[in-house]
Amino acid sequence: MPGHKASEDARRRQIVRAAYDIASREGLAGLTVRRVATRAGLSTGLVLFHFTNKERLVVALLDYVLETTTVLRITPDISAIPAPLDRLLALLRQEMLRLASEPRRLRLFFDFWAKGLTEPLVRMKMQAELDRYREALRPIAADVLAAEPERFVGVTARGLAAVAVSVIKGCAVQSMIDPAHFDIDEFLAATTGLMGQFARVAD
Repeated sequence: MPGHKASEDARRRQIVRAAYDIASREGLAGLTVRRVATRAGLSTGLVLFHFTNKERLVVALLDYVLETTTVLRITPDISAIPAPLDRLLALLRQEMLRLASEPRRLRLFFDFWAKGLTEPLVRMKMQAELDRYREALRPIAADVLAAEPERFVGVTARGLAAVAVSVIKGCAVQSMIDPAHFDIDEFLAATTGLMGQFARVAD
């Protein structure tokens, strides 16, 4: 029945949000079915009815974190920027601000990354999403290379997109390490300066 299905989906989302609330504050180590049930205002039996066991709940939580973290949105303002390199830098700044503004989500993302070192399913899911995120940046990177080939000698669109992802994730890490003194504009200015230096070395 459509109504029953919608109700089940809503209940699953309620449980995953409760799991996120706990794990983003205390890490995956603090996540238990009982605690999730309490946070969601449900019985442990109902949580297990929807997810069978803790492992499946953790996988559902990972899917939620990836869907809301490794998503690239190119706003109309960014699309309207005429110079491809300026467009890419504006996109980098947007992503840095977005990730740095959600430290709990970011910590949980890296908690999952560490978990992926020993759990193949987690590693596979994270790698697939990061690959997709990088590929979303590739068209913009290709525009940059077409507009300024002399600046990026020997660089492919895939390579430039990979560097862009590295800059974004590196910014996110730095914002966690020293949030009180981290300045995104300074980070981006330094990155832009380094890109210019590297281009001169390549010449």
